[in-house]
Amino acid sequence: MGKIWLVGAGPGDPDLLTVKAMKTIEQADVILYDRLINQEILQYAKPGAELIFCGKLPKHHFVQQDTINFLLVQHAKQGKQVVRLKGGDPFIFGRGGEEAAFAVRHDVPFEVIPGITSGIAAPAYAGIPVTHRDYSASFAIVTGHRKEGAEEEDKWEALAKGIDTLAIYMGVSNLAYIEEQLIRHGKNPNTPVAFIHWGTTETQHTVTATLQTMTETAQLEDVKNPSMIIIGEVVRLRDELQWFKESSEERRLHEAMI
Repeated sequence: MGKIWLVGAGPGDPDLLTVKAMKTIEQADVILYDRLINQEILQYAKPGAELIFCGKLPKHHFVQQDTINFLLVQHAKQGKQVVRLKGGDPFIFGRGGEEAAFAVRHDVPFEVIPGITSGIAAPAYAGIPVTHRDYSASFAIVTGHRKEGAEEEDKWEALAKGIDTLAIYMGVSNLAYIEEQLIRHGKNPNTPVAFIHWGTTETQHTVTATLQTMTETAQLEDVKNPSMIIIGEVVRLRDELQWFKESSEERRLHEAMI
């Protein structure tokens, strides 16, 4: 019997891969990897390792989740060391819990190697701490794909009134709904917002707005996935704490020199 390793590849910067994750990738016989991982990480795979792309685009899956589950178990039962390589952390909106449960049902041993998640790393690279003694004593990691209904109304009220900083994943296509729900349930319309595109990578680009203008701003600035959405007073600290040179800044510096 082999083993399944659910490995977090981190938010994009390959240097943020953990040492344990790197060692596991080096020993793997089979690696099933997602679209959002940095391709440089695959250089750690040993010669002869089988690499299987399981990329997912919004509303389009190249490999269905049921097939991924089957492949993980099939290869492990052949005695192989199998790595499921996911962007960020496997247990934060990565369906790692489902894959672990599938392994348990088929009596296949597994291990989870956490990764640095984008909800913390992307704002850090944009100069935005998700907590701060003066601005934020709480933060929540939230999916942007939320369903309407009575239970959701209670959750939106809790998010609007009870959490200082919101880190929203996969929310670009649902901005109008997010904006409307948070304002309707009591969030200050002037609360600052940041969109961080491809956070921690050389193409990182950050756009700021307020809660009441975030949908319009995203359209004007052509904000696309993958982008983290940070909502909270901590966004105001970006002007003071910004340290990472973003791609847009590099372009401006280059234009200023010619």
